[in-house]
Amino acid sequence: MGQRSDDALDALELRLGHTFSDRRVLIEALNHASVHVNGRGPNYQRLEFVGDRVLGLTIAAELYRRDPAADEGDLARRLNALVRKETCADRALSLGIDEALRLGAAEAQAGGRRKTAILADACEAVLAAVFLDAGFGAAEAAVLRVWAPLLDDKGIDRDAKTSLQERLQAEGGRPPVYRLKARTGPDHAPHFVIEVVDGDAILAEGEGGSKREAEQAAARAALARLAMREPS
Repeated sequence: MGQRSDDALDALELRLGHTFSDRRVLIEALNHASVHVNGRGPNYQRLEFVGDRVLGLTIAAELYRRDPAADEGDLARRLNALVRKETCADRALSLGIDEALRLGAAEAQAGGRRKTAILADACEAVLAAVFLDAGFGAAEAAVLRVWAPLLDDKGIDRDAKTSLQERLQAEGGRPPVYRLKARTGPDHAPHFVIEVVDGDAILAEGEGGSKREAEQAAARAALARLAMREPS
């Protein structure tokens, strides 16, 4: 079974901005079903169910407060972008949840710490753990802290592949090309690594449980790298 260190839990609490009075609920939120024989035992699945609701309500209310002029359609699009699995997985990585996860040996070897579905579900489970440990106010504060870099990003509801293509073409380039670099895992749970290429230059790589998911991850990573090159 994969192990976690107290240092990983300490770092996670620091990034969340919440110190647990009882870490047992946090530990459960970081347990993947694969750590138990036949998948039976405390894991994040039930907590993820609660965390999904905590996240959705917090983000919906915050968007409503921030933009009084937005209509229901605008709010719904931004909400969907901010709570979708890819976004939750990105926030999980920012929290260091990948380092704190406890996975079975086979799942760890299959790249479980980088799988979007696992990271997203564990992120929502951690938010539920905060809620159960200290109430909705603490969970709301954690969500707003972790999602803060995204809340003012008006382009977050754009498709990443479309945004990357538009950016490259606006700079006089050609549409990017997506190439399969690796495929691992069994047929029922594949894992893809895709690289996105601009001419002869590899812009970035992305991973996911489907080619589409990996391509989107690669496009997001490429956009992030291009943004870092811009003069401040």
